[in-house]
Amino acid sequence: MAGDVVRRRSRGRAGSADGFVRLVAHTDPVALIGITLSVVLSVALDLTNAATGVESLLAGLMGITISLLVDSLARAERRFYLRTLLDGPPWLVRTTPQLAGAVREAAERHAGTRVAAEAQRRYDEFRLEAEQLAAGRIIRRGDDDEDLIGATRDCIRELIGLTNVMPRVSGEMSWWRGDVGRRYWEANLAALARGVRITRIFVYATLSDELSDLVELQRRAGVRVGLLPFGAVSPHLHVNLAVWDGSSCWEARMTAHGEISENQFSVNRSDVDRLTRIFRLCADVAAFRD
Repeated sequence: MAGDVVRRRSRGRAGSADGFVRLVAHTDPVALIGITLSVVLSVALDLTNAATGVESLLAGLMGITISLLVDSLARAERRFYLRTLLDGPPWLVRTTPQLAGAVREAAERHAGTRVAAEAQRRYDEFRLEAEQLAAGRIIRRGDDDEDLIGATRDCIRELIGLTNVMPRVSGEMSWWRGDVGRRYWEANLAALARGVRITRIFVYATLSDELSDLVELQRRAGVRVGLLPFGAVSPHLHVNLAVWDGSSCWEARMTAHGEISENQFSVNRSDVDRLTRIFRLCADVAAFRD
């Protein structure tokens, strides 16, 4: 019985300590500093006899009251900011509290474990991806062609593209022979049938028979094809790109072996303008087979 009483008292003291820690953790730092200074000022006035006991107490209480008012205003401002963030699409309003709650529970309930570390890593990764989306960009793996083909299917007026065909480990024409290249070409044919104008420039090191056959195939299908020898333009213009209707674009990030490591689709105006400018600089030098 006595042991139960001791345990209850211990839990009570632990709960009080936890409550105090939570109070401090959720109180604005400015308010905490203000409360501390108010208490120190009250004690100093009383000890130095600069004010009567009542006056020093009132001074301290006044300072604490002002500090708590500042804390209340800061809390209200944070709540208002959070409400404005959630004033958006229904799916965002519905799922954001669940997402935040799940990450917090994983971090607090499993603190110090690999689960908590993984929760933070995934949250940081999600935050970076969300920042890219806010900038108008979708970044996918090198083997994910969803945006390249999807945007070609959605194209209405014009598609311009720049393709670098360079010697590499897997062969010059491996991309166009692969599954992604075939699906992309099928989307090009469907776009041509809709009346979309397609202009494509091939940057090459050697005009092989295989490349000549590809150029002729696309030219006969209705693509305006240009050829640009390697070295005719600055190396920083050697970019695999596509721009649709002057409003969206795609850029491939390459490995040292010439393989696509990352696909970047963007509706960001600066990205679209940059890739359009690169294409035009190459088009000014390329020889078109009209």
